[in-house]
Amino acid sequence: MYWIALLPGSEAQACAPSPVQQQAALGWWALQFTPRVALHDEAVLLELSGSERLFGGRDKLLQRVLSPTAGLEIGAWGQADTALLALARLRCTPTVPGAEPQPDHPIDALPLHTLSAAREHLATLARLGCNTWGALRALPRGGVVRRFGADLLDALDCAFGLRHEAHRWLVAPEVFAVKLELHAQVEVSGALLFVAQRLLAQLQAWLLARQSGVLALQWTWFYDARRSSGAAAAYSDALVIRTAEVTRDIGHLARLTAEQLARCILACPVHSLQLQSLEVVPLPTASASLLLEERLAGDSLHQLVERLGARLGASQVLCLQLRAEHRPEQLQCAQQAALAMQQKTFGQTRRAVASELPNAALYPPWLLEQPLPLAMQAHRPLYQGALQLLVGPQRLEVMGWDQLEAPAATLRDYFIASSPHAGLLWVYRERLPQGLGTDAWYLHGIYA
Repeated sequence: MYWIALLPGSEAQACAPSPVQQQAALGWWALQFTPRVALHDEAVLLELSGSERLFGGRDKLLQRVLSPTAGLEIGAWGQADTALLALARLRCTPTVPGAEPQPDHPIDALPLHTLSAAREHLATLARLGCNTWGALRALPRGGVVRRFGADLLDALDCAFGLRHEAHRWLVAPEVFAVKLELHAQVEVSGALLFVAQRLLAQLQAWLLARQSGVLALQWTWFYDARRSSGAAAAYSDALVIRTAEVTRDIGHLARLTAEQLARCILACPVHSLQLQSLEVVPLPTASASLLLEERLAGDSLHQLVERLGARLGASQVLCLQLRAEHRPEQLQCAQQAALAMQQKTFGQTRRAVASELPNAALYPPWLLEQPLPLAMQAHRPLYQGALQLLVGPQRLEVMGWDQLEAPAATLRDYFIASSPHAGLLWVYRERLPQGLGTDAWYLHGIYA
């Protein structure tokens, strides 16, 4: 057996989570290394013997355990073959970040106050001259049981590995709901961001424990009932944050929260803030590749769309969607990007159109709102230089009822052309009936 005892780091800053909340968050975070995690007194206990090989050995596993993320800190730690012995060595370690435990500290010389079961009997044991584990172990067992009960010797036997230890293993709750009380009431919504960061750090630890991501979460702030009136009669307000894709990226959730809170007006002073998960979806960690891969920097597409929508409004962020229409003027339409991503149609319409329309794969990604007439020189169209026709012609005819809606698209020959300075272009030649003039050329699309 290989046990590690962790003590959550103490935060002296304002609006710090309570010790109980810090301990629970550290326990949730530790569940990613082993399912055998228990909360005991002020510490978090981990049994890691079954996980050493999975993380590349004890040293590498210990390095990862002692370098927590999600805004967590470790004040002290201890290791041993039993849980209570690891807890005792933790209590002998100075609560200074980075302080090393004393694994070679003699067990019999450990102070008796480091044994939880002996704390209520310390005064009596001290009068007997018993101040260490070895001194307690040397006392007659029958007399100790009659005087102090069997629990004291049972705990001592467990610490020495002579008796099986029983623990209640930690299980992350089904729903994340944590409320944090502010040290001072705030009257501006932007002041809630500092507290929100701490709640999001606990949410990240919970998501890691459950191997899940979030699709929707709810912020609730509670007003001072003594100063509530009118709109604040309910004493609370709520803000729901939704994402198009499941995520556990706390940085992205923090940016969305900041953008949404900036537009909220508090009805009266707020004394506490609560974060609750609404929609949670399993999101296992991606397997590492054996090949070297480049990591792309920056936000993903859906994160960018959600951040712009939170700042400018969802109706102001649009994307171009293709329709199953053979007329180029009717081929594209604008749609809210957030709605397209929720409906999972973002980028899928192009593939659907390509399967129905011939040569649709040659269409450019960007069409001009109105075709641009091109100048001619020696029967060759010009656009930032003479154009060289590469692919074409692709003939487009509009007949019947369509001709009433788009008479300009009666007969066109489309080409992919190359411009010396503008790159690849989509141009067409309008075929006029005989006697009406020379065929005219237009620029209709641009390739990225």
